[in-house]
Amino acid sequence: MDTLPEGFLNDLETQGWAYCDTLICESLRAQLLDIAGLFWKRGLFHAAHIGHLATKKADPVIRGDQICWLDAHIPEAAIQDFLAFATHLQNTLNATYFLGLRSQEFHFAHYEPGFGYKKHLDQHRNNPHRKISAVLYLNENWTDEDGGELCLYGPENTPIEHATRLIPAPGRLVVFRSDLVWHEVLPGRKPRWSLTGWLRDDFLLSNG
Repeated sequence: MDTLPEGFLNDLETQGWAYCDTLICESLRAQLLDIAGLFWKRGLFHAAHIGHLATKKADPVIRGDQICWLDAHIPEAAIQDFLAFATHLQNTLNATYFLGLRSQEFHFAHYEPGFGYKKHLDQHRNNPHRKISAVLYLNENWTDEDGGELCLYGPENTPIEHATRLIPAPGRLVVFRSDLVWHEVLPGRKPRWSLTGWLRDDFLLSNG
């Protein structure tokens, strides 16, 4: 596995988030997009939920994506390659920042045009085990005019006019603190695909 860029780790430490467009090779991105499309055609996606446990519910006005959870037993080589990278990322962050990360959870996410995800934190209330969020964008030929940006408000929860906006560019990996970085997915003008997940400090028993 390639070493994570020093600037990437520095940004994560100082501002709570970082991104890089070269950590995932183009061939792996394309293979993952093909698998996501195949799983979509097989009907393996379902409406994403907000909340946790007793408060969990689907509300497309707040969160409009469809998701498909992954696990280590899926045989597709591209998924195994990505999960190996996620383990490398987890080990690097543990060695650098002593985070005590022990497990990971990932899903494909698909947003139809016009749908997004309102401002939120990824760490569930009363369940603090999600520590690091990671989003890999699988889209092809995405431009500024296509919308669908990830708005990062940061720990200060700044107004939207001061937020950092990142377009879901092909192969872009965004990593941020699950407990600190408020963020929002803005509606796009064409279908938007990603592989999204979390590095956790517990041993995960089930997804979601």
